[in-house]
Parts: sequence; structure tokens; C-alpha cells
Amino acid sequence: MAGSQSEVFAFLSDPRNWPDDPQQVDIIDTHGARVFLAGSTVLKIKRAVTLPYLDFSTLDLRKRYCEHELEINQAGAGGIYRDVVAITREKNGALAIGGHGTPVEWAVRMNRFAQDDLLKSVAARGGLTATMMDELADAIARYHAAAAIADTSAERIQDVATGLLSNLARAADHDLQKPLSRLQARFAAVLAATKALRTERANTGHVRRCHGDLHLANIVLWQGHPVLFDALEFDEALATIDTMYDLAFLLMDLERQHARAHANTVLNRYLWRTRDLSDVHALALLPLFMALRAAVRALVALDRIAATGGDNANLRASAHETLDFALDLLHPPAPRLIVIAGLSGTGKTTLAKAIAPFAGPAPGALHLRSDMERKALANVEPIERLRPSSYTKDTARAVYDRILQRAEAGLRAGHAVVIDAVMANPAERDESERVAHRAGAAFFGLWLDGDSKTLQARVAQRTGDASDATPDVVARQFGYDLGSIRWPRLDATGAPARTLKEARAVLGIDADDFEKKN
Repeated sequence: MAGSQSEVFAFLSDPRNWPDDPQQVDIIDTHGARVFLAGSTVLKIKRAVTLPYLDFSTLDLRKRYCEHELEINQAGAGGIYRDVVAITREKNGALAIGGHGTPVEWAVRMNRFAQDDLLKSVAARGGLTATMMDELADAIARYHAAAAIADTSAERIQDVATGLLSNLARAADHDLQKPLSRLQARFAAVLAATKALRTERANTGHVRRCHGDLHLANIVLWQGHPVLFDALEFDEALATIDTMYDLAFLLMDLERQHARAHANTVLNRYLWRTRDLSDVHALALLPLFMALRAAVRALVALDRIAATGGDNANLRASAHETLDFALDLLHPPAPRLIVIAGLSGTGKTTLAKAIAPFAGPAPGALHLRSDMERKALANVEPIERLRPSSYTKDTARAVYDRILQRAEAGLRAGHAVVIDAVMANPAERDESERVAHRAGAAFFGLWLDGDSKTLQARVAQRTGDASDATPDVVARQFGYDLGSIRWPRLDATGAPARTLKEARAVLGIDADDFEKKN
């Protein structure tokens, strides 16, 4: 049916037909659209196609979906999306962009951005940063908070998995039949085990009209900040999903880009931002959700092979590898609790951030930092300094209670947890061990040591950090009665890399794992 649009496509391909005299028109093709980029303007035309999951076959449908795309992307990318414009047939028979004649096609008009600013491109050149990931997680949390809550019947992951596996069986070659059979069996087991939790999530408002297509190629650095765009517009059912399933696409994509540390940052910032304990419980769903997203990627590769009518070795290898990856996700390691304690300035957070991505199932452990949890309780941003009056025995108890509650929830969800806190009181250390034992998880405690001069100097140099500790606080901490410290003690006065190496040895984390996944 694309032939009916050939005149419009040819017209928009000629820079002479655009306002502002662009030097050239660049074109990007997708399965459902042709995108024209000229100067600072983008026009996105829906292809006149009918596919199993979308129907753009008529002009009225294409107009409706253009308007819907504009509407649903305003929340995440209002600065990029401008309006819907008609390509018109004028009285003299010529075509025009936004003319006064009869509409013959419709387009979403957008502001242009550089393709190098897509997070897919940024990741490929190693340009992702922790700050960028924090901003991205914040944007996703805002998007989900504003998203419309769906009826409880909208929870349909079982149907998604059934349809996906059926399509994979149709598209798979002989070599894929055995791994696919194992994947089907594992999906069935995990779906059954998580049914009650998925139903509870739907009943408590966590199934919403989400982005639906949240991967690195649909996030862009716009005016220096990550922005979500190109939300799924053609099927409300496909986009009405558990918020954690929406996030899982991005986490899976980062994992496939060997950027687990960044995926871990996104996950932990998102969970800190939502402040919702039920989202911690939902960590039990991440293996299923990420595996489904990976299996979709495998199906896309197989469908591309079929569409080209040939045997693309790279695509075939990608499909095999991605199905193996999905199967691995569905066999997560047993949960464990790692506590990294020590006085202020010993580098607890630096070590915890380095350990967390590799301490559990993808995309790594739940990282609970006392400084961040204190800010959450005070309902302030991480770097907002709290007054000394906020540091009382009662608030300290509340912070530790919050940490241990969230830790136990994460462990019972089958996930790994890393706690990063001073824990100068032996009772706090003992309670953390009891949390692990109650949850049936392995426990590892590390105590970081350092001399007063070194720790005070480190704290004095901090900027833009969640910790409110000062050199005076460190000096007072050296007067604490720490009691008996039974955990392995590491000298943390040297380079962070040395402390990390020693911690890895104690925890049994293979150094090669760091290289492969990050």
C-alpha cells in the first residue's frame, strides 16, 4: 500500500519544497513510518500499511494516530513535538506542507535533534554518565506518576508471553527449537509463580498507560537532558502495562549494551524516587519482565530475516544470543545481603556503587544508602543539606528502620541488596544480619577502616553529595564505642580500586564479570 504515498514521499524528499530553504532532506525509515528531516524541522509520516499489530491503511486512521502520537508524547517530550500538519493538494494541483487545499496526507511535526544525541548513540560511544542516568530515572518516575491508571483487567502479561512464544515458535529455525522449548517451560513456571503479585500490582494502580517502547533509541539528550519520546501510539493494550515492565525494556537494553552499572543506577534512582515499597516487592517481577523484553528483541531479529528473504548470519546469531540471555534472566541467583559499614569518609558509597551491579540478578542489587534514605524521609532532594536538628536518635532509628524494611522486601523478592551506612552501633549490625536470616538470604558484612586525618580530608572535599557529614562529624565519630566488629575489616585509606579488589575477593565476585558486563 506504500505506493499510494509515493508522490508525497517524493515531494518531501526535495528540499525545494520545504520552508526555510534547507540544504538537504535526510530520511529515516522504520517499519511503520518514514521520517523526513530538513533543517530544524522533522515531519513523520505514517506508512499506509496494515500489520498484525497496527493499521495505518487509511488517511483517517493515519490522521488519528498522528494526533494520538502528539497527545501521548506531550508529557515526556513536549519540547520536541510541535503539532500535526496536513500535506495538502492545492487548487493548482501542487502539493504543499500545511497549505489551504485538501489534505492528502498527515504528518507529526517535530523539532529536529542530532541522531548522535540518541541515548543509543551515546551508549555506543561510551558517553553515558551516572548523572545522566539519575536524570533519566527521574524523568521515567515522573512519567509513570502522571500516567493514567488502568482497569485491573488490563494486566495481561500472560497473554503477551503466550503470543510472543507462539510467534517465536513460528519464526524459529531448527537450531532454536531446543533453547526455545527450555524458554517456554521456564516462562510457564515464572508466570505461575508471579501471578498473585502481578494481580496485586494491577489492583493497586501500578498498571498504567505507559510509554510502551522505552529503549535507548527512544530517549534523546534534548537541551542537555534525557527526554522520552516516540511513545507507543498504535495499540493502547500494548502500552497499558505494569510500570516495572515499562522500565524493564530500558534496563534490558542497557544490559545488552554492556552497561549494567548504568542500568543499576537507573533502577536504584527510580526506586528511590517513587518511594513505593510495592515497587521494591516488584523486583520479583524483573527477571520475567526483562526476559520478555529480550525475547521480543529475538523475535524482531527473526522477523527481519524473514522480511529480507535471506539468511542474515548476524541477525541469526543475535536471535540465538538474545534467547539465551532471556533464559539466563529467568534463572536469577539466590538473594544475598551485603552490608558495607564504616565511619564517614571511608568510601562506603563508592564501594557499594561498584559492587551493587554485580551482586545479584540483572541489573544488580538494590542499593540502600543511609544518606539517601534520610533525604527520602525528609522529602527533600539528595543534595539538599539538612539542619543539625534533623540528626537525632529518633531520626537515625527511622532511617535504619526504613533501610531494613526495604532490604527485607528486596530479599524476599529474590533480589540482592547492598546496604551502605555507618552502623556504628553493634545492635544495628546485628539487626541487619537478622534481616538476611529471616528472608533466607546469605549475609556478608564488611567494615571499612580509616584514620581520622584521611577521613576528615575526604569529607571536606565533597561537593554535590547526599551526605551532610563534615570533618567535625568525623571527629565525633572517632569517639563512638563501636563494640566488637566481627565482620571482615578492610583498610579503606588507599585508592578505591584497591578497596574494591579486596572486597571482591571477600565476596567472591569474579573480576572478569566486571569487565564483561560493564
